[in-house]
Amino acid sequence: MRHKLWMLALLTALASCASLQPSYERPVAPVASTFAFDLASGPAASEIGWSAFFADPQLKQLIELALANNRDLLVAVLNIEQARAQFQVRRADALPTLNAGIAGTRMPQGSSNSNNNNGSITSSSSVSSVYSVGVAVTGYELDLFGRVRSLSDAALATYFGSAEARKAVQISLIANVAATYLGGLSNGEQIELTRQTIATREDSLRLTKLKFDSGVVSELDYQQALSLLEGAKATLAQLQRQRAQDENALTLLIGAPLPAQLPAALRLAGQQLAADLPAGLASELLMRRPDVRQAEQSLIAANANIGAARAAFFPRIALTGSAGSVSSDLGNLFQSGSFAWSFAPSISLPIFDAGRNRANLEAAKVSRDIALAQYERAIQSAFREVADALASRAMLSEQLRAQQAQAAALAQSFKLADLRYRNGAASYLDVLDAQRSLFAAQQAALQVLALQVQNAVSLYKVLGGGWKENSKAQ
Repeated sequence: MRHKLWMLALLTALASCASLQPSYERPVAPVASTFAFDLASGPAASEIGWSAFFADPQLKQLIELALANNRDLLVAVLNIEQARAQFQVRRADALPTLNAGIAGTRMPQGSSNSNNNNGSITSSSSVSSVYSVGVAVTGYELDLFGRVRSLSDAALATYFGSAEARKAVQISLIANVAATYLGGLSNGEQIELTRQTIATREDSLRLTKLKFDSGVVSELDYQQALSLLEGAKATLAQLQRQRAQDENALTLLIGAPLPAQLPAALRLAGQQLAADLPAGLASELLMRRPDVRQAEQSLIAANANIGAARAAFFPRIALTGSAGSVSSDLGNLFQSGSFAWSFAPSISLPIFDAGRNRANLEAAKVSRDIALAQYERAIQSAFREVADALASRAMLSEQLRAQQAQAAALAQSFKLADLRYRNGAASYLDVLDAQRSLFAAQQAALQVLALQVQNAVSLYKVLGGGWKENSKAQ
């Protein structure tokens, strides 16, 4: 008995050491080591909580509602719970399963013939009984070649990957809420500008109508002024439609109707978003982006599955045993002397499987290669997103300055053209052209301002910011 226990301990120790998994090393990132246009300094985006990054109180409340109600985020959280349960199942495979049982069997033992007193022959049969109670170890596999441990490692990596996926979903959700909200603010300010333009053009139309009725100007001038006014009204209707669509998009992202009472919103120019976020080295980006970390966990899981596929070529040893009391009399089941035990190890060695194990191994290797390509693709996509955001940040400031300067110059040109027209020193065509150019320049300036604010949100997202609420580590 003691010899068997020593053998069992030795086999268990061997099972905890063997593994046929390929050694994992993080692949070299297939991108440049640095980013162009990265001259900023300061804390990393991943260390800045979203409540500190966004200053608009209305936007903060909308983000809180989205984190509480968004269904995509809920699915990501549930995926974590599912992956955790699957990992626990795989981890349990590495430990023996103990079952307690009580059984009773009664069966006829046979029949015999005998002569009675009057000379007739009678038959009789006896009944045998067996009762047992105890515990049993069923189907415990000695993991000599790491098959069970490889499957457990794969499940653990999948669990870690689901946690990273949840962070990626939250980052995207916060960025989408902010982008949609800021887009709505931009449309609102465009609507204000368009209404002011409509009011100005209505004044011009009234003046032109008076002059047309007096015979001072031709009908052509009147129709051109009317056309310009109706064009502004068409723009207003388009902007109002876009704002309604933005509200619908926000409702979907939040996962609930928009509250009737919200804090006052900030203007686009007053959002105070930190635009000087540093990108750092590409290798640092890998540690900040949850989607890249998720792709790496998928690669680790695929690598572990190769170990399980390799182990299928080797023998599998299963241990089954039981210990308890056995008696033919139920009343004597727990009496001394009724103890019994059994130990039944079994070994199976694959001899012919029509190439199934080899095909499974090839499939596992191909899955690892696919995961590697997806991991490298995730890195390249992350690098491209950061590079684009940095390039936009470098150019948008100068573009906005130039656009606002152009709008200011055109506003002065319109005043001069209108003054000259009222004094009869210029044609109405000059006024119409100045009005049209001014409105277009003012719209363009607002659009560039919106792009600049949106770029700050995009840069915060692609640098891995948004999965923490506060700036300090949680």
